[in-house]
Amino acid sequence: MEAGPRNGQPAVPDTQDDAPRLSPDGPEEETVTPEVEVELRPQRRLQIWQLAPIVMLAAIGSLMFAFPLAFGTGDGGAVVAMLGLLISCCAAGWGMMAARRVGHTWPGLPSRSSGERPDWRVIALYVTVAAGLVALAVWRVARLR
Repeated sequence: MEAGPRNGQPAVPDTQDDAPRLSPDGPEEETVTPEVEVELRPQRRLQIWQLAPIVMLAAIGSLMFAFPLAFGTGDGGAVVAMLGLLISCCAAGWGMMAARRVGHTWPGLPSRSSGERPDWRVIALYVTVAAGLVALAVWRVARLR
């Protein structure tokens, strides 16, 4: 008895004609995809140990500023409110410096390493808003007396 297929038909269909031609290095590609550069270093972000003291100072300063303004607690209220405003501003400055160190910028301003000059209108807008907020805070604290 024979150990092969009968009637002269192969057991496995011939798929060699259907397969793409192979070169010694592997299959030939008709289209070459462009190479993409990928940054291997992780993106720099603010860590929790950087954010925790900033958030705590901001919360304490905000509460010190808000309670005397809201409840008008006598003669010492203006001093406590100004101290709270000072602590809040220190926390905001600390947060901005930490964010700048990891590469974040204010909206509308170019990054440090870009070499571009910032637009004077954006800077004027930031200065105007900050001056307005400081003037409102000082005016409100002055009204406590």
